[in-house]
Parts: sequence; structure tokens; C-alpha cells
Amino acid sequence: MQEDSFQHLAQFVKEHFVLPDKSVAEFVSIWSSFSAVRKELLTQEGEQEKYLYFVLEGVQRVYALNNEGKEATLIFTYAPSFGGVLDAMMTSQKSKYYYETLTPSSFLRAPITEVKRLMHRNPEIASMINIGVSQALGGVLDRLVELQLMSSEEKFRTLLARSPHILTLVPHKYLASYLGIDATNFSKLMNSVKI
Repeated sequence: MQEDSFQHLAQFVKEHFVLPDKSVAEFVSIWSSFSAVRKELLTQEGEQEKYLYFVLEGVQRVYALNNEGKEATLIFTYAPSFGGVLDAMMTSQKSKYYYETLTPSSFLRAPITEVKRLMHRNPEIASMINIGVSQALGGVLDRLVELQLMSSEEKFRTLLARSPHILTLVPHKYLASYLGIDATNFSKLMNSVKI
């Protein structure tokens, strides 16, 4: 199983990025297996992000808290994707957000110090990481447009079009938070929108 996980990471990289086999092997070599239980905080606000995660199983979220303790779910991660608090990871600053498992989760994880060392040593890996960060930024900008310009129903339909399986993976209170709508309104959407 563990060897399959590393092959899965290598295959994911080859499918999404143009990288020679030697660089893929070098990138995969810094990863190790890691698992977490449901509702485990992997990164807390005020901590430095120490790892880049590659999700093999489970669902996680990045969320923020305001001064009154209200949560806002910002991002969901699930297999196959990279995870962690990206801005804290790349800037080496303390995280403003939390990264938490919503279900029992299996990962590969790489120390961010090793990722950055590889980036300095191998321009092809640096380019791959920069492309990945740029794609993540594009996703964040798309989410801002959704949150600011779409109705609740449009946001709900867009989420289902992008990730139709999400309703079975994530508790609805987190989906409501992600969409920026009240949990009661989310329930009404679930009952009124044809899926």
C-alpha cells in the first residue's frame, strides 16, 4: 500500500505538470506517509506550516475564525490533491488559518524545508511549484467572484458542478460556511434545487 501511495503521487505529478522522470523521482523522494484521525488539527492559527500534504484518503478543510469564534470554511481538500495552508507554507510566516481533517485521513507529506531546498536546487521543480501556486491563486480568485457576485442558489449549483460528490463527503454545516450562507438557507437549497 505504501509503495502504491508514492506511485500515485508520481503519477499525479506527471499528469498535471511537465517534469522529467528524474525530477519526479527527486520530488517524490522527500515524502513520507502520515495519517490523522477525524477532526485533527494539522495546522493551527499562529503556527508555521511545516508540511505540504498530498491527500490520499479523507476530507480536510482550511478555515478561519473571527474574534467571536465564528468559523468560515475557505477550502476543502480531498484525494487526489495537495493540501496545507499555502500562504504560510510559501512565505514561512505564521498561519492565519487552521487546517483540519473532517474524516480520518491518509496523506503523504513533505517537510516544507525540503520542498524549498528542492526548489532552490532544481529549477524544474521550482517551476512546477510556481505553476501549482498560480493555479491555486486562480481558484481563490474564482471563489471570490462566486462569493461576491452569485446568489446562494448560483453558488450552490456552481459547487455541485465543480464537485458533485461533495454533498456525500462533507457535513452540510461546512458546505454552508464555504458558500457563505446560513445553514438554514442551505437546507432550503437542498430541498428546492434539483440535483
